[in-house]
Parts: sequence; structure tokens; C-alpha cells
Amino acid sequence: MEYKVLAYYYIGKLDDPQAEIKAHKKFFDSRDFKGRIYVSEQGINGQASGRADHADEYMAWMHSRYQEITFKVHDSNEHPFAKMTVKYRKQLVAVDCDVDFSKVGEHVAPEVWKKMLEERDEDTILIDVRNDYEWKIGHFEGSELPELATFRQFPEYAKKLKEAKDPKKTSVMMYCTGGIRCEFFSAIMLKEGFEKIYQLDGGVINYGLKEGSDHWKGKLFVFDDRLAVPLDENAKPISTCSHCSCENDVYYNCANMDCNELFLCCSSCLKQFKGCCCAECVNADRVRPYQENSKPFRKWTHEEKLAWKNGTQL
Repeated sequence: MEYKVLAYYYIGKLDDPQAEIKAHKKFFDSRDFKGRIYVSEQGINGQASGRADHADEYMAWMHSRYQEITFKVHDSNEHPFAKMTVKYRKQLVAVDCDVDFSKVGEHVAPEVWKKMLEERDEDTILIDVRNDYEWKIGHFEGSELPELATFRQFPEYAKKLKEAKDPKKTSVMMYCTGGIRCEFFSAIMLKEGFEKIYQLDGGVINYGLKEGSDHWKGKLFVFDDRLAVPLDENAKPISTCSHCSCENDVYYNCANMDCNELFLCCSSCLKQFKGCCCAECVNADRVRPYQENSKPFRKWTHEEKLAWKNGTQL
């Protein structure tokens, strides 16, 4: 069966987020869909997969109510999500500060972005607006790669950047996975006094669909079972295994339940360390049975927990 993987967002005031959540749940109740959709007064942020015809129905339904939404679509032979979740979030992107969406960076189409990359001068900086574990496996050539573990740290990063760069002379190009984080961060940068802000429209997903891998290195991190997707079939790893330092771009969750760290690992080291990120975790008290797969760890069911506790086969 063929599926479509959808990524999209809508920035706009919603007076009744709970009504939108109920409408979504009713829509999905009779359709084959899985994913994560967050709704707030700020708008909607969605990543989901659906049976091809159901995905088409969903996009048509959303466009009938939010015409400006742009969907980024990948084909898949399975659902890359565990379940369907539609829930309220006070902040679509966690920045812990007020954001004025009437003042955001200029949206740049992928073909224009490519040209800007090729003509970039010394007064232009290119910022990867993602967490460090995302850009480790792939990013645009020449990017500023902030050593930040969560998006909540970006407002402080913007303040420090203003001290290092003249906000009136510096042109800032920024990009993220699907575009929504740039909506937030470009507004923050403008608030800090930067005047020339450009954001990649639709993020790296859209760029890959339109321009391929030109000026891109590695793969794109995504928040589903795929974990990493290539912008073209010839993508080579730019990251290394955290144990042996060989070329590797496959992420795993540490088998130590009290760690669960996302780490890069080759297949041989994964087996040697029994799915753990370090020797200490191998010897921890609560270690999940070794499983050789690259999907994100999913919470065990009650029955699975009991089986593990009793030492029986899962």
C-alpha cells in the first residue's frame, strides 16, 4: 500500500484551538492516518502520513479552510509514525518569549535560495536553525552551526550574535527542516535589530524536493521513524559513529531506559555495546533487550513491561 508523508504548518490566529482539534480527530476517525499535529492559538504544525487517497483528502480539506498552507510531500511504503496524535500546545515552537508574526524574515523560494548560496558575500551569514543533533548528519555548505541542544536556546544565541555581527550591515540567511522554526527565529532576529533576514521557504524539505542536494552535505534529520532522509540517492555520511568514529549517519536510542540518548552508531558497534551509547549504560540496571533497528524507541505496552520484568521473551 502506498502512503504519503506530509509536513506543513499554518501561522495564524486560531480563536478556538480545541474546536480545531476536535475537527481533526473526527476527520481522522474514518481514515488511515498516523502522525503528530499540534494546535495552538498561534496556528497548526503538522507531520503525518496517510494512505495516499486519504492524504489527498486531508490536503483538500485543509486547503478549503487554510488556503495559504503549503504541503511538503514524500512517498512511502509504510507509516513512519507510531500513532495519530492531535493535541494542544501553547507554543507551536518552544522559544519561551513573545513572537510578533507580523514581522518575519523574507521568504525565499528554493531556486532563489540556491542562487543566494552561490553569490553569498562576507557580509552574509548562513544559519542552521536546528538542534545540534540534526545538523550533525546534514547541512548546507558554509553554515553557521550553533552548538545548541534545544530551540529554547536560540533567543539567547540571537543576542550573542548581535554582539558579534553588525545587525544593520549583516544579511542573515536561515533555514530549518520545514520552515516553521524560521518563522519564529526570524521574528526574534528582527526584534534584536537585524534588518536583512531571509528564510528558506518550506525549509530543507522543500529545497530537496525542488533543487535536490545542490550545496547540501549529508542527509536531512526528520522526527519520525525514518530519522534521516537523503536529498538525493548519492548522499554520503558526513558524521561518524560515536564509538569507533567510522563514517555513519544512523541514529539509535540508547537501550538504557534511564538514558535513552539519541546517538550515532554503526551496526558492529551497536551489537558490541548491546544498543547502548557507552560502556556505563551497557552495565546499567534497566537495559532494554538489544534490537538491531534504527527506528526511534517507542514506549513499551504494559504487557511488554511485565514480560521484561519477569525475564520472559518479548
